[in-house]
Amino acid sequence: MTTLAGSAGASGSTDGTGSAARFNDPLGITTDGTNLYVADSSNSIIRQVVISSGAVTTMAGSASKMNGTGSAAQFYYPQGITTDGTSLYVGANNNTICKIVIASGAVTILTGSAPGTNGTGSAAQFYYPQGITTDGTNLYVADTQNNTIRKVVIATGAVTTLAGSDGSSGSTDGTGSAALFNFPQGITTDGTNLYVADSSNSTIRKVVIATGAVTTLAGNAGSLGSTDGTGSAARFHDPQGITTDGANLYVADSSNSTIRKVVIATGAVTTLAGNAFASGSTDGTGSAAVFDNPRGITTDGTNLYVEDSFNSTIRKVVIATGAVTTLAGSAGASGSTDGTGSAARFNDPCGITTDGTNLYVADTGNNTVRKVVIATGAVTTLAGSAGASGSTDGTGSAARFNGLQSITTDGTSLYVADTGNSTVNAIK
Repeated sequence: MTTLAGSAGASGSTDGTGSAARFNDPLGITTDGTNLYVADSSNSIIRQVVISSGAVTTMAGSASKMNGTGSAAQFYYPQGITTDGTSLYVGANNNTICKIVIASGAVTILTGSAPGTNGTGSAAQFYYPQGITTDGTNLYVADTQNNTIRKVVIATGAVTTLAGSDGSSGSTDGTGSAALFNFPQGITTDGTNLYVADSSNSTIRKVVIATGAVTTLAGNAGSLGSTDGTGSAARFHDPQGITTDGANLYVADSSNSTIRKVVIATGAVTTLAGNAFASGSTDGTGSAAVFDNPRGITTDGTNLYVEDSFNSTIRKVVIATGAVTTLAGSAGASGSTDGTGSAARFNDPCGITTDGTNLYVADTGNNTVRKVVIATGAVTTLAGSAGASGSTDGTGSAARFNGLQSITTDGTSLYVADTGNSTVNAIK
């Protein structure tokens, strides 16, 4: 065995010969007998390797699903690749099969409709949507793997892209497709603006609904931490859930295991509950309380309700005091049992919303939607069947979900981001 190209432990995208060349997570390979063709996945490019010399060049791609020639074409994590001797055929993570003419490098989409496609109903496509909110007329979806914010008209199911550029990640502020996100997950609205937990940037972004203008409200892209402060002086670490009472945002700062408060008018960030240097399940007030990877969060204006995912519990936080109690579930005991308070069981819940009287929980590991009566902590299963995944429409336990992540309500219906199916479902 010999190494033909690349250097162990050194990743990159450099063209060159032998050990001077660099790859980044190559996953697919094929040959025409003279050359190798490599799906250089994390670089989102197709490379050619001359077998006789080990010389590596970039044949197609520039760093998703765009037709073009050579570096003008784009892929999204290409993985599978084969050839008929004249053309290459590449399978990528945007649900497409692309054809590349070897002689010219021309790329076309041969089949499939890439996630991120706008349209109505089933003609529209998402790619792992993880956040969802509503103003009563429209849904707004954090289409996580596409790095976009999408708008869905409830009455028609028509989908458009409000902000972000499909398949392009970054932290740039701007309007519409000029703005860039990096794995946006949580989303909430005050009716005029959207507020997004831009997880991999560890920032909180603001999107003006009327224009699609995006600005960074708090945090500094690429700078992780738990520092309280104002605007770019504040630090987050993988924020995932977000909610608002109109004046403030409340953020489930997941990897810090804390609940943060952001004043919308100023961008001032403080820690309301939890301890960034400790994870666990302890009830208490402020930093005496401990969470373990909280994700979903909602509010009734007086209290916050938090899905403490790794504990598989639902926690209550009094906004005025930061006092934390466990409303339902038992830390360290996962399951799907309906019951009251600590007798109930959840399995890695990720999304939560409220109508003021009840909580509705996306119980991700069980593929179910659960109802929690706030006054009593009584938990019942509203839709789906624990342990059974799928995409079936139906009533109650006849319905099937696949990795549902986020949930919102307009007071009449629930809307669920069914992440594994890349769909948005209504429960009436």
